[in-house]
Amino acid sequence: MMLLPKADAVRVLGGGDGAWWEEKGSSWWRPEIFPSMAGSSYLSRTSASASPPSSFLCLVFFQRVRCGLPEKFPEHHKCRLLFISRDFLPSSNLKSRYRAPNFQTTAEAAPRLQTLDPRRSAVTGEMTPPSRSRKRRRGGRATEAAAAEADTLISLPRDVLDEILTRLGILDAVRTSALSRAWRRRWEALPSLDLSFPRLEDDKDAPKGLGAVDSILLRCPGRVRLFRADIDERYAGRAHDWLHVLSRRGVEILDLDFDKGFPALPTSVFSCGLLTSLSLFGCAIPLLPPGVVAFPELRKLSLVNAQLPDYGEYLLEEIIDTSPLLDFLVLTDVSFGGDYIREWVIQAPNLRHLTICSEINYGWVLEELTSLRSAVIDLWDFVVDSKFAKFLSGIVQVKKLLVVTHNAPSRAMIPEILLCTFHNLKSLKLYMHFCEQPPIMLTFCLLKSAPNLEKLKIQIFDGEEQKFEANGEFQNALWTDGMCANLQVVQMIGINWRPNEMSFIELILSKARLLHTLSVSHGEEIVMSSEDALNELVKYRRASAKAQVLFKGKAEEYY
Repeated sequence: MMLLPKADAVRVLGGGDGAWWEEKGSSWWRPEIFPSMAGSSYLSRTSASASPPSSFLCLVFFQRVRCGLPEKFPEHHKCRLLFISRDFLPSSNLKSRYRAPNFQTTAEAAPRLQTLDPRRSAVTGEMTPPSRSRKRRRGGRATEAAAAEADTLISLPRDVLDEILTRLGILDAVRTSALSRAWRRRWEALPSLDLSFPRLEDDKDAPKGLGAVDSILLRCPGRVRLFRADIDERYAGRAHDWLHVLSRRGVEILDLDFDKGFPALPTSVFSCGLLTSLSLFGCAIPLLPPGVVAFPELRKLSLVNAQLPDYGEYLLEEIIDTSPLLDFLVLTDVSFGGDYIREWVIQAPNLRHLTICSEINYGWVLEELTSLRSAVIDLWDFVVDSKFAKFLSGIVQVKKLLVVTHNAPSRAMIPEILLCTFHNLKSLKLYMHFCEQPPIMLTFCLLKSAPNLEKLKIQIFDGEEQKFEANGEFQNALWTDGMCANLQVVQMIGINWRPNEMSFIELILSKARLLHTLSVSHGEEIVMSSEDALNELVKYRRASAKAQVLFKGKAEEYY
């Protein structure tokens, strides 16, 4: 047999079932064939067999298999005849049908194949034993020791080896092929694969190993449990083929991060009916094909920087409604086509976490989120909208809440109280600043509406000067009886020792009777030295005898 480049595959046409077979060492595999190769009449198979069919006459020819349609090899690559039996097709039919340039019958091919055997003497025709080199390879003993150790490892139970190779990751699992002959194709026998190709810091283009996805899916017929990839422009066009194969391999976790350009996500993603986790970044999501129930097993849905077409709101509504097990939902910078904002419902009785981040109100309506335990809300101008209070009423059952208020318009009017009460809320985190009135007012509204709050964390985000004076008298007027009655821990990160910030710290220390820890760290734009600020803090009256003020230095945590 002639030697072929590594990127080329030897394919054998024939078989009692009309399938395509691929020769890989001592095994014969029926590989997955991508839809883009359907023009060559490839038939898809997923099973493997230890030997080719017992009765078929087949014609071997070579093709270059790339991403896309195969190209035939140059004419000087001769076609060879391999034989197992004559029972499939008469050789005359093969000659007339395939018109091979040097087609030979079994009897005609046998002498030629014998001559090509390197172990057969060209003079006598007898088999000769292979010659052994007298030179000992450098480092031979070390190589033998490594091989012995590798052979000892491969003697472990099959399930243990599968677990080891799976934990290594696909790139390192393939590298085990260099350990010994027994390890050469061991990774191909894994019953389940986790394929992860994240972009590393030193990756200028596509992540390392992403170009090998086609080969891995062809060579390893096992189930693909997880597929995670950062995809650039060069590989965006392969997503359809990959998703088509992954849907038949029972993929459960799918995480696709597209580099740029918002490429259209193939509709084949909706055929992955066993998905439990779907994360998409930087793509355009198509409408759901008619009559398709997308993801009945879905538990986690994360859409970040994604675009949906006109009426895409109802697409999301249907996906969420037909995913009864959904417990984790992230919608960040998700935009919808069309000129009108339509109200749509997020209804998920088992949802435990919800993240909604958007510059525009896209008509969310929250209903029946009875299991919700945590939420992240960053809605820019919507936090001052008249409908914001109604929106918050849909998440009153949460125990942990993060609200971003530093983007609130400066001239917005915030009510002093909310019409809903967060009875279960134990931990509140705010991304805000004390430079303008709206964030301050919204902070007090949330504190009044959380009577059982135990932990408050405020992270400062601002690079501007204080434009509104909220001194001690102003903030004290906003305080009500029972406010922060159970507050125990307060963290203030990135403060700049501005008067409004100092007044808030003084108010908390003087009102929170169960407070035991208040920790502070400063930001970049401090208006006084930390020493002077701390000297002032220690003079503030404390309602709790156990209250401690901890100074953490310069803040290192940012949004």
